[in-house]
Amino acid sequence: MPAPNARVHRDVSPLELFFDLVFVLAIGQLTHHLIEHLTWRGAGETLIALVAVCGVWAFTSFEVTLLDIERAATRAITLLVMGLGLFMNAGIKHAFDSGPWIFVVPMLVALAGPGAYAAATSPAPELRRHFVRVLIWIGASAPFWVAGAVSGPGTRIWWWAAGALIDLLGTWTAHPMPGRTTRTERLPFDAKHMLERLRLFLIILLGETVLTLGRVLADHAQDALTPLLALGGFVALVCLWAIYFGRSEQEVVSHAAESADPIRSVHLGINVVYGVVAGLVVFAAGMELVLVHAHDPAAGIAGVLVAVGPLVYLAAQAVYFRAEPGTGWLPRALGAAALGIVAAAAYWLPAYGVVTLLVVVLVVPAAHLVRARAR
Repeated sequence: MPAPNARVHRDVSPLELFFDLVFVLAIGQLTHHLIEHLTWRGAGETLIALVAVCGVWAFTSFEVTLLDIERAATRAITLLVMGLGLFMNAGIKHAFDSGPWIFVVPMLVALAGPGAYAAATSPAPELRRHFVRVLIWIGASAPFWVAGAVSGPGTRIWWWAAGALIDLLGTWTAHPMPGRTTRTERLPFDAKHMLERLRLFLIILLGETVLTLGRVLADHAQDALTPLLALGGFVALVCLWAIYFGRSEQEVVSHAAESADPIRSVHLGINVVYGVVAGLVVFAAGMELVLVHAHDPAAGIAGVLVAVGPLVYLAAQAVYFRAEPGTGWLPRALGAAALGIVAAAAYWLPAYGVVTLLVVVLVVPAAHLVRARAR
């Protein structure tokens, strides 16, 4: 029986899909930033930018689902954020050196502008109060983002880390205030629509990783080993795709439809997106480095990234499936644990050894979950 707070379902609109495509640029920029700054500091910078990118996507997508994309004003807001996102995502390249403002200003406007619109026009008083609390959280993080842009490159990372942490905590906790939380079980919400947004976003993320493999392969196709490694990377991506789309997507949709609080279920799914994006960015960076240095005697940090990326991807999904449907989490958790062992040895293994172990590990949960779907 459908949940009492369910609303009439509508399909994802072309505008929403168009909006998602802007973030293909972001994934590529994050991957390149990590490759070009392969240090702990570079990893921290990539993570901070990733939090900002995911925050803008998640907030806008969730807001549009609540307020209905068929409204002219909501469409205008979506197009506005899309344009801002283009500049923000393009600004990742120089955000931590000479060009912080082209990254920070669009990000803050993309969060605060739609938040103010939602606080003023949401149809339910509970929603208006919620978005007022969102604006308060944005107001708390904004000074750190601005201070980081004003400061020099040496200290910028620390200011922005504080701003990103506030934004991340706000998203993960649904922007509470002392004594005030949003009673989401009371609110009508098209959970199936938001889950479809998450589904399409995941496909875009996987597709961007395929493009990374293809781009590097095109430059090194004449070498016999590189195409074999690229094939292994492609098989690993197919496994990552099957681990969610082989069975789990239907379980997620059914669970949300039957839930008394579908917003809570979708909210956790949005939080998991941060881990999924991080995993795929790390994997794409690792595969690009492995393909470029295919003949090195040891894969080094590239091999570690190749294993850690899918590990994070599986672990993030395991958290969701353990907390919500309650099924399908164990194969993911075991796969993540096995990849942890691979990652521990990957630094000293040759590239073909790392990719082979990766495929072997991923095939097991993928095959298990696909067979479970068939039964």
